[in-house]
Amino acid sequence: MIQVVSSAWALLLGMCLLMVGNGMQGTLLGIRGGIEGFSTFQMSIVMSAYFVGFLGGSRMAPGMIRRVGHVRVFAALASLISAVMIIYPTFPNIIVWSVGRVLIGFCFSAVYVTAESWLNNAATNENRGQALSAYMIVQTLGIVIAQALLLTADPSGFVLFVIPSVLVSIAVTPILLSISPTPPFGTTKPMSLRTLMETSPLGCVGMFLLGGVFSAQFGMAAVYGAEAGLSVAQISLFVAAFFVGSVILQYPIGWISDRMDRRSLIVITALIGGGGSIVGMMLGHIFPILLATAFVVGGMSNPLYSLIMAHTNDFLDHEDMPAASGGMLFINGLGAVLGPVITGWMMGTALGPGGFYLFTAVLFVALAGYASYHKTQRAAIPVDETGNYVPIYPSATAVAVEIAQEYIIETEQEAAEEAAQENAEADKNASDSDNDVADDIKRD
Repeated sequence: MIQVVSSAWALLLGMCLLMVGNGMQGTLLGIRGGIEGFSTFQMSIVMSAYFVGFLGGSRMAPGMIRRVGHVRVFAALASLISAVMIIYPTFPNIIVWSVGRVLIGFCFSAVYVTAESWLNNAATNENRGQALSAYMIVQTLGIVIAQALLLTADPSGFVLFVIPSVLVSIAVTPILLSISPTPPFGTTKPMSLRTLMETSPLGCVGMFLLGGVFSAQFGMAAVYGAEAGLSVAQISLFVAAFFVGSVILQYPIGWISDRMDRRSLIVITALIGGGGSIVGMMLGHIFPILLATAFVVGGMSNPLYSLIMAHTNDFLDHEDMPAASGGMLFINGLGAVLGPVITGWMMGTALGPGGFYLFTAVLFVALAGYASYHKTQRAAIPVDETGNYVPIYPSATAVAVEIAQEYIIETEQEAAEEAAQENAEADKNASDSDNDVADDIKRD
C-alpha cells in the first residue's frame, strides 16, 4: 500500500480534494434548499439531475478523451465544476440548480474516468488491488472531510460554496503537474442488456435497486436532515455516518463473501439494511439512533454493490467481464436517476421525512425477496469455484470497475498457475517415490 501511495500520491491527493468539493456541494445544496424555501420534491429534481449528468458523462467521456486527450478533458471539466459551484448561491433557482447539477454530474463522471484510467496505467499486476482500495478509501475520506468543512461557515452565505470551488481548482494542480505519461485509452463495448439479464437476473435487478438506495443516501440525506429540523452539524454527522459505515463494513462482508453462498449473504445484508431503515423511520427523531441507522444502511448498501458485482462475475467468462460491467453500471444509473425523485415524492406526502427511510427499506426488502426467490431457481456455485470479492463503491465509473475485473482475472489466473505448479510438483514427487521403491526392489 505504501508503494502505491508513494507512486500515485498526486492522483490520490487530487481525487481527495475533488471528493471534498463534491461532498460539500451535495450536502450544502440540501441544506441551502431548505433555507431558500424549495419544496422537498423540487429538491429531489435537483438531486436527481446529478445522476442524469453522471450517467450521460460515463457514456460520453471516453469519446471526449480519445478526441482531445486526458489532460485537456480533466482540466476543462474541473474548471467547469469550479464555476458551477459559484453559480449555485448567485442564482438560487430550481431550473438553474438542476442544470448546474446535470453539468456537475457530467463533469465529475468524466473526471473520474480520466483519473481512474491514469490509476490503472500507474498500477502493476502486483499492486492493482491495493491501488483500487487506496482510491476508494480516498474517495470516502474526501466525502467525510467535506461534512466537517460544512461547519466552518454559515450555509446561507457564499463562503461554503467558495471553499469547494477553490478545492476543485487546487485539485487539478498536483494531478496535471505530477502524473505522466498520459495513458492510452480504450473502451469495451457493453454487453446487451438482454444477454446480461439472461446471464445474471439477480445482478441486474440488484443493480437497479441499489442505484435507488445509493442515490437516495447520497442525494437526499441532507434534504431529509433539513426537513427533519436537524442542525447543520447534525446533518453533517448524519451524512458522514453513511460513508463511515461503508468503509468499516466493506471488508468484513467481503471476507465473508468469499466463504459462503453469495446469494445468502445478499439476503442477510439486504435484510439488515432494511431493518436499519425501518428503525430509522420509526426512531429517527432520536439523533444517536439516527446516526446508528445511517451507519448500518451505508454499511450494508455499499458492500451489497460489490457483492452483486462479484455474484455476476461468477457466471461470466473472463473475456465477458469488462463488457458486462458497462451494462451493469448503466442499469445502476437508471435506478440512481429515479431514486431521489421517488424519495422526494414520498417525503412530500403525509409520511414526511420518514419517507426517506421507507424508500430505502422497500428497496432492501425487495432485493432480499428477489435474491431468496433466485435461490430456488438456480443452483448455487460451489464456494471454491467463485471469483474474488473486490470492494467497489457505487460512485465508480466503468474504468474503475474494469480495473477491479482485471484484478480478479489476474488473481484467479495466478491461483490457477500456482495450483498447476503444486500439482506438477506433487506428481513429480510421487513419481520419484515410485522410482525409489522400484530401485529398492531391484537391489533386493
